[in-house]
Amino acid sequence: MVALSMCVSPAAAHPHVWVAAASELIFAADGLITGVRHAWTFDDMFSTYALQGIVTRKKGIYSREELAPLAKTNMESLKEFGFFTFARIDNRKQKFAEPIDYYLEYKDAALVLHFTLPFKTPFRVKQLALEIFDPTYFVDFSLQKKEPIRLVNAPATCTIAVQRPSDGTAVAQKLNEDTFLNGENANYGAMFANKISVDCP
Repeated sequence: MVALSMCVSPAAAHPHVWVAAASELIFAADGLITGVRHAWTFDDMFSTYALQGIVTRKKGIYSREELAPLAKTNMESLKEFGFFTFARIDNRKQKFAEPIDYYLEYKDAALVLHFTLPFKTPFRVKQLALEIFDPTYFVDFSLQKKEPIRLVNAPATCTIAVQRPSDGTAVAQKLNEDTFLNGENANYGAMFANKISVDCP
């Protein structure tokens, strides 16, 4: 099974995997924010590579059950990297519980990973800052063009703002692999973070 951290070629330039992300911020009926629900669409090259060796009942069609072992492998891999999801509520860093409701689907010749990250403790939000990025820039995250971020059951007073990063691929490809293995560049990808802010007065 191929995980995000396993398809690196030492001679290749960063990034190695491209993801188009769409996310939902989930609120409970009492107004507390409870978690983040992601849907990540992988590029066709990674999708093709990851699907190698998976046995299916019908060629070219992958069921959720057939993709379940690959989904599990990827979730275990992502845990090491904090699921590339970083949240601060009222300027305090927040921790997530174990992911739930995760699965892979094969759609339009691409793999889509769905999963929910519950907050360890639900919060009443005044200001939420959410960032989606890979610090090592192994994975390039962009937000889907249409409705990339949604608020689900949020109080009517909540507003959302999205800041898309500039494309760092061209710059990164001029750097060699050693640049990213150097501790000084361990957070290179932060320059290209997708930043979401939610205000609930």
